[in-house]
Amino acid sequence: MLDMTQRVCFLLALRPERIDDYLAAHATVWPEMLDALRVAGWANYSLFLRPEDGLVVGYLETPDFARAQAAMAATEVNARWQASMAQYFQAPAFSRVQPGARPDESLHRLTEYFHLD
Repeated sequence: MLDMTQRVCFLLALRPERIDDYLAAHATVWPEMLDALRVAGWANYSLFLRPEDGLVVGYLETPDFARAQAAMAATEVNARWQASMAQYFQAPAFSRVQPGARPDESLHRLTEYFHLD
C-alpha cells in the first residue's frame, strides 16, 4: 500500500531578543490550539530552534498540507494564536513573504529530496 503522508519541513525566523519569551509561550500551548492542529491533520509536529540566531525549523506529517493549512486558517483559535505569536518573529532573509505577515503565512517550506524509511 502506498503511503500518501506528506512530510513537511519549514523555516521561520525569531527576533533574537525574544527567543526566551517565545520558548516560554510554547511551554503551555493552549489546549484548544493543540486540538485544532490535530483536527486539521497536523501530526508528528515538532519545532526545533537554533538559539544562536533564532532560526526555527518545523516538521510535521499530514495527508494534505494545503488542506491542513487551510483548515487551521479557518479557525478562530489559530487567528488568536498567530496574533499572540507575531511579536516574536521577524521577516527572514530566506523568505519572499512581506514583513508583517502572520507567522503561519511566513513559513518557508523546504523541498524534500531524500528520505530513508
